[in-house]
Parts: sequence; C-alpha cells; structure tokens
Amino acid sequence: MSKREAFLEAACKENVEDFLRFIQLHKDKTEPFDVEEVVQEMPRDQRQTLWGNLASLLQEVLQELPPERWEEGRAEGMEVEMAADPKHVMAVVDGVTLVAVVSSKVLQDGDTYSALLEIAHRLHDVLVSLPVSEAPLQPHIHTLCEAWWKKGLKEKEKFGRTALLISLQKSFILKKPGVEILRVWSLHDVLLSLDYTSEDNKQIIDLLLQCFHSPAYIRNDDGKRFLVFLFSWNVSFIWVIHGTIKNQLEFYSKAMTTHIMEIYFRAWKKASGDFQEQIESSCIQDFMQNAIFLHRTSPVHAKVRQIVSYFHARKGCHKVDKMLYNLYKPILWKALSAPNFEVRANATFLFTEAFPVHDPDQNNKNVDEAIQKQLDTAVGLLNDPHPTVRSNATLGVCKILAKCWELLPPTVIADFLKKLVSELAADSSSPDVRCSVFKCLTIVLDNALSHPLLEKLLPTLKYSLHDTSEKVRIAFLDMLIKVKAVRAAKFWDVCSMDHLLARLAIDSHSVSKRIVDLLFKSFFPVNDSEREWCCRCITLIQMNPMAARKFYLYAHKHTAPTNIIKLMLAIRRVLNSCIQTDLSELNDSNKENSAQAEPLLGKDMSVMSRLLEVVVILWRSVEKALKQHEEAQKYTYAKFGNVMAKYFQTFEDEQCTVPLIQLASFMPSAAVPTFSCGVLSRLRRMDPGAAPAQYSQLLDCMCSWGHAADILELVTDWLAEALPKPGDKGNTNRKVRIQETVEAKPDLALAYLEHLFSRASTREKVLALGERPLKQLHTVLGNWRSVLYTHLSATTKDPKSPGVETALKVFMYHGRLGAHLQHNASEGRDYLLSLEHVAAWIAERVLPFLTKHPSDGDDDDEEERDLERSQPLAAQITESFLTVCRDVLLVGLGDETLKGQILRLCSLTLLSEAGYLCIPAVLLILKEVADSYVPEDNNQAQENQEDPTTVILSVVANIFQKIIELLARRVRKDPEEGKQLCQAAVPSLTDFLQAAQTWDTAPLSGVFSTLFAVIVVEKRHLLQKITHPEEVIPSESLEDMPPLSNTLLSVILKSPSVTRAFLSEVVSSLDSEAICSLHELAAVLHVLAVIKHAGQSKAGLKSAATSVQLQLHKHAVTSVDSTDIQRVIYESSVKALNEILDF
Repeated sequence: MSKREAFLEAACKENVEDFLRFIQLHKDKTEPFDVEEVVQEMPRDQRQTLWGNLASLLQEVLQELPPERWEEGRAEGMEVEMAADPKHVMAVVDGVTLVAVVSSKVLQDGDTYSALLEIAHRLHDVLVSLPVSEAPLQPHIHTLCEAWWKKGLKEKEKFGRTALLISLQKSFILKKPGVEILRVWSLHDVLLSLDYTSEDNKQIIDLLLQCFHSPAYIRNDDGKRFLVFLFSWNVSFIWVIHGTIKNQLEFYSKAMTTHIMEIYFRAWKKASGDFQEQIESSCIQDFMQNAIFLHRTSPVHAKVRQIVSYFHARKGCHKVDKMLYNLYKPILWKALSAPNFEVRANATFLFTEAFPVHDPDQNNKNVDEAIQKQLDTAVGLLNDPHPTVRSNATLGVCKILAKCWELLPPTVIADFLKKLVSELAADSSSPDVRCSVFKCLTIVLDNALSHPLLEKLLPTLKYSLHDTSEKVRIAFLDMLIKVKAVRAAKFWDVCSMDHLLARLAIDSHSVSKRIVDLLFKSFFPVNDSEREWCCRCITLIQMNPMAARKFYLYAHKHTAPTNIIKLMLAIRRVLNSCIQTDLSELNDSNKENSAQAEPLLGKDMSVMSRLLEVVVILWRSVEKALKQHEEAQKYTYAKFGNVMAKYFQTFEDEQCTVPLIQLASFMPSAAVPTFSCGVLSRLRRMDPGAAPAQYSQLLDCMCSWGHAADILELVTDWLAEALPKPGDKGNTNRKVRIQETVEAKPDLALAYLEHLFSRASTREKVLALGERPLKQLHTVLGNWRSVLYTHLSATTKDPKSPGVETALKVFMYHGRLGAHLQHNASEGRDYLLSLEHVAAWIAERVLPFLTKHPSDGDDDDEEERDLERSQPLAAQITESFLTVCRDVLLVGLGDETLKGQILRLCSLTLLSEAGYLCIPAVLLILKEVADSYVPEDNNQAQENQEDPTTVILSVVANIFQKIIELLARRVRKDPEEGKQLCQAAVPSLTDFLQAAQTWDTAPLSGVFSTLFAVIVVEKRHLLQKITHPEEVIPSESLEDMPPLSNTLLSVILKSPSVTRAFLSEVVSSLDSEAICSLHELAAVLHVLAVIKHAGQSKAGLKSAATSVQLQLHKHAVTSVDSTDIQRVIYESSVKALNEILDF
C-alpha cells in the first residue's frame, strides 16, 4: 500500500491512532514522511475524500469533548468514565489543522473544497473558544486563517478578520513583537473588508488605536507602514487616531515624537481626496493652532512645535508649500497681531521657520510681493513691545538670513543686521533679547556669504563682553568662538585682548572657560616649542596676572597632561636660568637653552612669583594624572626636588614663598629635605596670634607628607599642658621641660585643629590616624570642662588660668571631635555616650547658675555682680553645647537615646530662671529632631502613644509650648528685652515651623495650635482693655499687632506653606467651637486681616473667614443690648469679615 493510500485510510475515527502516528512522523525531522508532499501528490478525488474523512473525524472528536471542557477535564484528573482524553482530542485537532494548512497551499483553480471549508469553520470556532492555556494549538489554527485569507478562498473575510485580531492581540503581549507586527502588516488589507461603523468591529478598532500607544509599532518600520495605512482606512477614523495621539503626546519622548511626525507626514503624502483634506484640517492644522495658542510652559507645546517643524523642514516641494500656504492662511496672520504676547511669540516662531509662506501656483510678481510683505512683517516683529516676541523674531530673522542670504536684496540684509547689531544687541529692557542676538548671529555665520558684512559690523559689539547679565556675556563669547571657528573675522578685532583678559580675571566659571577656549591657542600653542610656551606665559602674566591664573586653571581641559608637565618643567628651566644656578642639569645632554629666556624675565620678582603660582596651578590640575603614571611622577619629583632648596634660598619674598610651600606639599618630604625637616619646628615656634595664612600651608604640607600624627601630638600636648594642674610644686620637672622647649599655646592649638578639620583633604588624613591618638585628644579636650566650671564658680579671676573664650572653644571642639569619631566608628556608641555625659554635666553643674538668686544680706552687691557674670557664661556654655548637638543631629548621627537626653536638657534649661536666653538654640534642636522623622513613614506609629517616635515628637511639641510661654512672659515683664529676645528667635523659629508644617497630624500639629492660641489670647487681652469705642481700630498690618503676635505672624507669613498650615489650624479651632466669645472672634479677624494685607493663601483665608462667619452671627442679637464697646467691636468685626470674604 502506498503512503497516500495508507494516510487516506488512517484519516478516520477507527484508525485515528495511525493518523496521529503519521502526524508525528511528519513532525520528526529525521523521518522522510512529509504530509505536504503526500497531499500534493493526491489526485483531486482522493483529496476530497481525505477532507471529508477529516471533517467527520473532527466533528466526532469535538462532539465528544468540546473546547470549553478541555481545561475542565484536565482539572478534574480525567476520570475513567469521561468520553475522551483532552490530550488525545487536542492532538487530533492539531493534526487536522496541519493537514488543512497544507491543503490550502495546494488548492488549484476549479477544486471543490466544501469539506475543507467545513474543517476551516470548525477550526475557526475552536480558535475563538480556545482557552488561553492552549498556546501550542493556537498558532497552527491562526496560521490556517492567515493562509485562507491570503489564498483568497471562500468566506476569506471571516478568517482574515480572526487572523488580524489574533495577530494584534499577540503583538501587545510578546516581549519581541517584531515578527508579529510584520504579520499584522501583511494582513492590513483585511481592514478594507471590515465595516468601520459596525459594533462587531469595536474590539479591532480599540486594538488599532492601542497601536499608537505602543513604542514597538511606532519604532518598527513595518509598524510605521501599518500606522500610516490606518489613516487611509476610513475618513472618520482619522480624527479618532489624532485624538489618541494628542492624548499620548505628553508622554512621548523626543525620539518617539520624531517617529510620530514621520507617520503623519507619510500618511498625508500618500493620501488623496477626502482623506488628504481630513488629515490637513483635523491633524496638521490642529497641530498648527496648538503650536500657536498653547502656553509655552505646556508639557506638549515643545512636542507640537517639533511636529509642525517637520513639515516646515520639507518646504521646497510644491505640494508641501501649497499645503502650508492654505493651512496657515486663516490662522497665522491674525495670530501675529494678537493681543496676547505668547500667541504672537509662538506665531513668530512658526512664521519665520516656514518663511516664505507663499502659494506656489501664483506668478513670480505676486510671489515677490507676498515675500516683501512678510519681510516687512518680520521687521515689525523685531519692534514688538514684548521681549519674548522680539527674541523669537531675532531667531527667525537670523534663520531667514542664513537660509535666504543670496536671494534677499542687499538693502534688506543690511537693514536686518543693523537692526540686530545696533538696536537689539543693546536692548536695555531685556537681557533675553540681547542674549538672543548673539546666540542667533552664530546661525548667520554658518552662511559664508555673510562674513564680509559681519566683519565690519561685529566690532561695534565689543562692549557686550562686559554686559551686566552673565548669560549675555556667555552668548557673546560663544559667538566669538564661532567667529574664530568659521574664520569670519579675527576675534581680537571684534573684542580686544585687553578686554578679554580683564573679563577672564574677574568673571565666573562659565564665562572664564569660554574665554580660555578662545585664547588657548594664542597663549599655549601646543605645536610650537616649549620655549615659546614660556614666552607666551610670561607675556600673559605681564598683561594680566589674575587672568594668567585663570587661564592655566582651565588649561588642562584643552590639552594632554603631558603638555602641562612639559610646561611646568619649561618654567622650571626659566626660573633656574634667572637665579643663575650651577646645578648640573642645566648643562645636560639636551642642552636646554635656558639663557635665551633670561632677557624675557630679567630679575623681576613679581613675574617669578607669578610663574611659581602657575606651576602650582598646573601641578594641581594634573595631580591625578601624575599619580596614575609613576615614572612621570618620580621624574617630576626629582626635577623640582633638585632645585627647591635653591628656590627657598633665592626667592625669600613672601609672594614667592607661598607658592613654593604649596609646591613642596605636592612632593614627598624626602624630595625637599631641607625644607621639610624644619616645618614642625616653625609650627611650634608660631606666635599664638598668627594669621591663618602663616600656618595653613605648613599644616597642609605636614598632612600631605603623612606627618599629621606629629601635628596631632603637638596640639594634644599644648592643650594638656595648658590645663591648670593641682600641686604645681610636685610637677616641677614637667614644668621645666616645657619651659625649655616651647610654652603651651592652647589658642594656636585650636587654630590648628580648626584648619585640620575644616578642609576635607586634611580631615581625612587626621581621621585616618586611628582611634588611639584621636581618643587621647578627645579626652584632653573633655578635661577642659573643669576650666569652664572654674570660671563659673570663681569669685575672682585667676590670671594663670586659661581664658574663658579659649575654654569655650575647647568645649565645642570636644563635641565636634566626638561626632567625627562616632561617624568613623564601625560599631558602638561610645562618643554619643560622651555627649550624653556632657549633657548630664551641664544639667548638674551649669544650669544651677541659671537659677541662682542673690541672697538677702550685706553681700548683695557682690553676689549681684557674680550673678551678672556667671549667668551669661552659663547660658553661653549651654548654647554652645546645644549648637554641637544640633550639628550631630543634622548629619544623622543622633539615635533615639541621644535625642531623648538632649530634649531633657532643653526642658531643664527652659525651666531655669534665665533659661529664656537659650531659646534660639533650643528651637534649632527642635527643628533637627522634627526633621529626623518623615510623616509618611510614621502613620501607624502615631496611633501608638508609646511608640518612641510619638513620645519624642510629643516632647518637642511640649517644649515648643514652653518656649512660647517664656516669650510671652518676658514680653510682659520687660517689653524691651522681650522684643529683642523675639527678634533673636526669628531665624530658628522660621526653620522650626518650616519643619513642623509637614506634619498634619498629632503631635507636631499641636505646634500651630499653640501659636494660634497665644496670638488670640494676646489680642483678646488688648481688646478687653478697651474703655472707649474710639479705641476699636481694625488691624491691617503687622505693626498693628501686639509685640509677640507681631513676631510670630511675621515668621508665619514668610512661607506660604506655613501660612496654609496655620490657617488650617484656625479653621479647625473655629469648627470645634474652641473660639466662641466676641472678643476672641474679633481677635481672629484681626489676624486674618493681617494675613489678607500680606496677600497670602487666598483659599485658606476665605475658608477661615467662613468659619468665623458661622460663629459671629451668634453675637448679632446680643450686640443690640450690649455696651457701646461690644457693639462697635461687633460692627468692626462684621466689616472686616466682609472685606476678607470679598478679597
């Protein structure tokens, strides 16, 4: 029996196992059996018989187990009683699908395929109802539907629609949908057979619109073809597509927008008739209108302008020119004269970019007249009253000149350029316009024909280098760089070298780096000899020393490190020749002709000092590069190390020694032994009142040489020796030794510490010494607390004891060093514990001096004097410690325990009699504690009253309440002192309220309750003291408020967010009826009137006024029978309320 007959016989229910075996052989690549070959060799009657048998087989297996039950049968474990095995049924369906696909390929004209059509229908129904889990089966039936459509067989529309629908769905699911998108494009003709208005096709329409959301479609070439085709499917579908794209435009990147505008252009180019008209009116013209009328700050404005610019860029084509003319005609010319400046500015941009907007079908005379009118319009736009329009017109005119120079009459070109150079470049009303002129002239310079005329005009702009606006100076220099690049003129003819160097010496980084870019080849000609580099360097120094510093500061950005090192060594040779050294390297094999440089320099010490400064600047710029190349580093060390001793000997002037010490710091100490061995001695012998310039470089040298430990030991010794020691007589040996060397200098030790820890480079070197020497220093610093206590408790001043200012500085350094050591510590909290011990010491030994009162008796005057001396000192000690703690919290080193201890100290301080002196420092602590928590992270914690966060923030709120009470008390007791205290607290109070306003829940929300309460109480108190109706004067400004309220409201009104938080508290208090009396409501209205006068938070203000209104009407009846004062207060309140509501 042949293969055909065997296969035909197997295609029935009885021999279904044989059929499945044949299908398996087909799928096995090692077997020669091929279903396509067998079906192709069958005669027509056998194929029809095969299709009939397969149709019957398919019908029978699907009746036994429909697709809806496949998933259900497998889930139930396939009991024996079930009619069929789902796997068996799916295998049969898969086999039948394979044969159907093969059969559709071999169909010939005249074949009868009704049985095959029946199979296709059944498989189509299977595909529609197929579970998602049957992924392997779905592609095969999908392939059949696709093949049926492409073959053009009976009822192809049904199969093509399904194939397209499945392909669209899969293209959005697959990670790499490129192949599926190609499949969608191959099926695009299916859409022509679908009715756009039919509800049955709504699913496909939604998927088609989703294609415009998919970057895979928009970027893919086949996807673009498909999207372009969609514009030609149905006229009504175009505006739906356009709406979809507009909604997504905000989220497209610039690259995606480029693809979108290409799709629009291709769709318009391919369209004709109604389709083209619809694309022009619904899409392109809509984009044009949006580009004109959208605000410049709109997130889609730049995208819309980008799309319109794509069409402008394709001008020159008859079809494009005609379209732009027709679409712009009804909208552009009106927009250019619109009252709104943004509309005019946007229209100016489009008009000048699309210039000339003309009808290509008109004759040349009419076109020339239209262009002349447009040129006149451009001139008018340059004179527009608004600077934004003038800026856009400047850009547009420069683009027109660059693009149409050879087509424009010379008089028009000259008029445009004179307008730009003579008037707009000096537009005193707007730096933006001046900036635009220079930015846009670079566009004109791209056209070489413009160079002869610009060469004459540009020198008139030379003073723009000194423009008051930095961005104008930057734009001017960018233009000069362009002039130099295109060789339009000599840049020094436009702006002289003296002006450029003067500006380089004093201007910002952005300006300076551009001047260096412009001048680099003039003063550092890398292709010339090194001797020439030195000559140019000396010339630059002689012209402007400060400019020379700046020039070489940026030089490394324009050349290789090798050239920088060569210049350093060349300058060294020049210096050597000037000091006429006998060093051997001057006569080495390369025969350095240094003597030739001597006449250039002579014996001018100022120039030599500048040369040394240049070497320092250059060395610092290539320091990293030198570290990466060990041989070059060693060579440089050796070259400079050989002459450093001679330099120090010859260049004794201070302006030379400063750069020499810096040079020495770049090298190892062994390279400069003569100098390095005496640095520590110089530091020891330094006068206690020495200026930082005298020791800072020496300290840098010691740290760079790895001798930071010696400095630290010196500082520790000085501080330890300066401490008063009990039993001085028993310590004579130690005392004699110190006197034989150098006396203790605690002030200088602190100055050294300040320098070491204030610079990152030296601080890293010190902290890298390890814990032992630093801990020893920390202990010594901590011992100075005894000096502070001595000053506090002593009745007479001991001349041998260190000064109180020195002791206070040491006290602060103890805390700061502890913070550094805690930050460096890998584990533990030893140094935080040290801060806690200091807090306890202050509470026990210092705060009692804030509460001391003079006792009754004969010694009252003496005790009063002691109290006047000790109380400010105690406050100063407490404030110093709180300042250190603030810094510790600021850098995130404080844990819950430390915060608790610091807050406890704050509470104890405020409870002291003179604790009010420390209010500013306490407020800063409260601010840092509040800032250390984030409201969003603590919503659940706030519900738990025992949570550490809630507890600490409750303490913060309580301390703040105490502060407000203290301020109020001081204002009442001593108004003048209270006013000064309030002013001193303003900066820290501002910071704290800014932190507190981020919390809209307890406990920190209570801060604004406290503020509101004290302001209302203070104002109510004044209202209650009124004795005559004439004294009822409504408040309009802060000056009309009582002293404390004045201060608090001034702080609140500084920040809109704080003002909103305060008004929210006002509304909350009024709604809770906590404020109900007439005097209280009047006080609230006085506060609201002040806020209104400041122009803050209109919405919150009206909300608060509405809440007052609900309470105030309750006093309307009683006011009739009340005293004249109450009636006047009520009437005044009503008037103030109405003014606020009308605000």
